[in-house]
Amino acid sequence: MDAALIALGLSLKVALWATLIDLVLGVGFGYLLARGRFPGRDVLDALLTLPMVMPPTVLGYYLLVLIGRNGPIGHWLQQHFGINLIFTWQGAVIAAAVVAFPLVLKGARSAFEAVDVQLEQAARVLGVPPLGVFLRVSLPLAWRGVLAGTLLAFARSMGEFGATLMVAGSIPGKTQTLSIAVYEAVQAGQDDTANLLVIITSLTCVIVLVAANRLVPNRAQGAS
Repeated sequence: MDAALIALGLSLKVALWATLIDLVLGVGFGYLLARGRFPGRDVLDALLTLPMVMPPTVLGYYLLVLIGRNGPIGHWLQQHFGINLIFTWQGAVIAAAVVAFPLVLKGARSAFEAVDVQLEQAARVLGVPPLGVFLRVSLPLAWRGVLAGTLLAFARSMGEFGATLMVAGSIPGKTQTLSIAVYEAVQAGQDDTANLLVIITSLTCVIVLVAANRLVPNRAQGAS
């Protein structure tokens, strides 16, 4: 039971940090893709959405190439700051954030595209600066869609396995999240532990999904 609670606490920490990263980046890129008109927009959208369809193990390999000790980012961090992301919970955060990012991106983009452009133009005519238009008009009108995508990203981060295992490994109490702990328990023949971990993971994800589904009808009603 103690091991399950430790894995749950680590999973929640990883999922929360990954979701916060995805929220900031997803809202920014979602607004850019919804309102921006520039060459290569479709290519950028495809690249940002790629983690949704790419196998997690492939994403994990790409992350190892980038943030590993010999990777361009990993080598730079190690040389200048002494930071190593491999086999750490921070590495697990990065893996979960990359995998779940398209869920926030798609939710945010759809939400911003549903906002009436004339309302934003009216705010600009009244002298509101671009950042003010975003914070006072666009985001308040799109927050339900953004939050729904964020909750889905949190649930996805909670269940992330492939990329996290490759980047962070399976170190009990340090990088062993719930999904990895289930895998290790099954491999060791510990069915009782595996069942407990599966129940905890399933209940957590169901609660998050119910909350996300409740936001979608409300958003549709608000638009009607």
